[in-house]
Amino acid sequence: MHDLQRSRPKPLQKFHRRLRSVALFEQLGPGLVTGAADDDPSGIATYSQVGARFGFQLLWVMVLVYPLMTAIQLISAHIGRVTGCGLAKNMSNALPKWLVAGLVALLFIANTINIGADLAAMGQAAGLIVGFDGKILTVGLALVSLTLQLFAPYKRYAALLKWVTLSLLAYVAVLFLVKIDWSAVLVGLVWPKVAGVGAWTMIVAVLGTTISPYLFFWQSAQEVEQVSQDPDAKPLKEAPGQARREFQRIRIDTFAGMAISVVVALAIMIGTAATLNAAGQTSIQTATDAAKALEPVAGKFALALFALGIIGTGMLAVPVLAGSAAYAVGESRGWKCGLEEKPWHAVGFYTIIGLATLVGLAISWSPIDPMHALVYSAVINGFVAVPIMATMMTIAYRRSVLGNFTASRPLLVLGWLATIVMAGAALASVLLP
Repeated sequence: MHDLQRSRPKPLQKFHRRLRSVALFEQLGPGLVTGAADDDPSGIATYSQVGARFGFQLLWVMVLVYPLMTAIQLISAHIGRVTGCGLAKNMSNALPKWLVAGLVALLFIANTINIGADLAAMGQAAGLIVGFDGKILTVGLALVSLTLQLFAPYKRYAALLKWVTLSLLAYVAVLFLVKIDWSAVLVGLVWPKVAGVGAWTMIVAVLGTTISPYLFFWQSAQEVEQVSQDPDAKPLKEAPGQARREFQRIRIDTFAGMAISVVVALAIMIGTAATLNAAGQTSIQTATDAAKALEPVAGKFALALFALGIIGTGMLAVPVLAGSAAYAVGESRGWKCGLEEKPWHAVGFYTIIGLATLVGLAISWSPIDPMHALVYSAVINGFVAVPIMATMMTIAYRRSVLGNFTASRPLLVLGWLATIVMAGAALASVLLP
């Protein structure tokens, strides 16, 4: 057998490697898109601020965050795939209706503000590249995103979102254009250090950016969508024979998606630390500010890559933000939900998508500073996340909900740890100056 493998022609070996790569990519879906959407333009702004203000010293935060964000996303996917119902539906069965309605309303507000900030950043980034008015481009990008959500068939739309994640490679590519002290990077990754005014505030901001409620609702709902799209698939409570294969897929998908999210966040921090912080440019407010500041120290190509990344991640994040709000509202109210449904068959669901996108667009055009509004959005997200996460963790070990597929003990431990950390971050967001 080994002789046969050694004698296989090299072109054939390359072909088989490509097939394995394609097969692996095919297993990636909800987790990959969720992880990539985590690096939205407002997240890019946060990571850019961390790198510009504190250099390499806070890189360790992302190493700490990775197992926590992975655990909580695995829990959300687990609940959706086992029960065949989204997170809001499961929460409605576990909490008083008024409490679920309040949490969902706050989620909608936070998501809408986030959409406004992301659209504004996308328009500004597109304006940097093509030289047009950023606000006009913002309208065009918002309408393209909304049209795809309303009319693109789900399978094509899901595949498109998956391919859009490749836009994140722009931030990794920037690292090849700048000079980096890799020994300082290594120290920043493994040696926790908190120094400088506002360092704790930035750590809280990073936690709020990477562990966000809209991501829980999105990944759980997408697992339900996958069940509805496959005639042979059923909720695992009804088809336990599918469990081993599906849990393996979810683990690969989620670990990979969150790893990509963390790697891109680190690439942004490292790139801005090596350029902006090294040049003394520490005052960065938006992702577009970071792109502009890169040009004199790293060149026009670095600016273009950074700006393209903002547009690509925005086109990924805006539908996830709008869609997660629609799933949360629709499921909690018992509406027909799903991107595979035609708009006229799921009027309430698509109305929420349209409303979130258009109100976000209005915010991006209004006198309200979207980046200042994001501060309030982050506070809302922080306080909404804690009860949602606590409810998820309670559901995760209930046999009455999950049958024999309750979450494993290590996953429960990490999930509760993530919940405690987020509770601390929510309090800190109010107490810190």
